[in-house]
Amino acid sequence: MKALVLGGGSMKGAFQVGAIQAVLENGFEPDMVYGISVGALNTTFLINETGRQLMQNEEIRWPLAGRKLLEFWIKNITQPHDISRLRSRVKLGVNTLMSRFDGLLDPVPLHLLIRKNVRDEYVQRCTIKSKVGAVNIESGEIKYVSTDDPHFLDYVYASSSIPMLMPGVPIADAEYLDGGLREVAPVRQAIEDGATEIVLIACHSPLLYRPEGMNTRNLITLIERIRDITVNQIVNNNIQWAESYVDRSILRGRPMKLTVIRPETPLVLDMQRFTSEDISRLIVEGYRIGVKTVTQAVSDSIDLK
Repeated sequence: MKALVLGGGSMKGAFQVGAIQAVLENGFEPDMVYGISVGALNTTFLINETGRQLMQNEEIRWPLAGRKLLEFWIKNITQPHDISRLRSRVKLGVNTLMSRFDGLLDPVPLHLLIRKNVRDEYVQRCTIKSKVGAVNIESGEIKYVSTDDPHFLDYVYASSSIPMLMPGVPIADAEYLDGGLREVAPVRQAIEDGATEIVLIACHSPLLYRPEGMNTRNLITLIERIRDITVNQIVNNNIQWAESYVDRSILRGRPMKLTVIRPETPLVLDMQRFTSEDISRLIVEGYRIGVKTVTQAVSDSIDLK
């Protein structure tokens, strides 16, 4: 089974959008799409679009699905307020003192954006296997759910809820946050579910970005930096595990293929001040790296033959 695995990375997920377009244009047609954090958002929009195509035309045109995702980002994600709003200092202070802290940022704009652009009937109609992951705050365990779960979109909200910056999302009798707390790239789950040909798109380079003049007294900046450090290490571990697993499988006579697309150098994006130009820049870079990686993978495959 072919799997498209989409890792986390907050608004750096714009890079992922460009890479997705490059992969789908090249003819990759996934049987599975798995995502975490911003990867969960991109997974949901891809599943929504392919479900729409199936309902209206009874076939999936993957390059078109990629273009629709790209258009969504360019049209709807142009500034920080499109995703979240900073809570008032007074309300934040009162809620913290009263043990009602619910994050520094209000993610309602993002939730409304998802609800406006995702239709339940399209998601349910899609035949592509898809899962998103979120972490149970109390147990610390990561939970993956598919589109047949009645709370699927709630888990998407949770998976995209940045710890400390955004509140947890209550689902049933528990509260959930970003799946990136445990796994940034859900490649392990995809393999467990039968994936044998995997395209993994990560938003972080192997190296960690080193900012100059960073104000560590700014709480949001500090939280984002801590997250960058943690996420970078987790995604490196996820990819190293997957590469090792695939190598062992091949040695045991079980053919597998893994293509990893990720930035060559760390992506730079100010979560508090990004513009539509910044988003477009990352999309273009993702497309460039995607084309380059896919072309190299094809060349290596020919050489092996």
